[in-house]
Amino acid sequence: MAQDRERDIEAVRRTVERQFAALTWDEGSPADWDGFVSDFMPEAVLFPAARPAAAEFVSRMKRLSATTLSSLGEELRGVDVTVFGNVAVAAAVCAMTENGTQAGESVEMMLLVKDEGRWRIAAQAWDKAGADNPVPETLLGASAPD
Repeated sequence: MAQDRERDIEAVRRTVERQFAALTWDEGSPADWDGFVSDFMPEAVLFPAARPAAAEFVSRMKRLSATTLSSLGEELRGVDVTVFGNVAVAAAVCAMTENGTQAGESVEMMLLVKDEGRWRIAAQAWDKAGADNPVPETLLGASAPD
């Protein structure tokens, strides 16, 4: 049982890693939109820090990548995963580089479900970290990807 739980935690961690890797592009290498979307449930919602909250993330990012955001880099700095049966929560710290300039960090929270043996993201929300909104201490020590 504990071995299954550890396998699930690692599978969730790999899902989070793929999500961040897919959403990285520059002028010579486009984002992997199909790979990005494949880790989400078909009706998943994504809520960025921008207010008012809106769930039209992928179409917005595709527009930006074709206009003002010529490159985006996301580096996963740490992720904390909790699994209970077929549901999981992942909290991740991400550093972003936009158009070659360090753009700061964000904390992302994901709700995942195990669907036909595969972990997929059902919902994701995030907010920017900063002096007034620091990364929680509990995530600073969370395991970073290899």
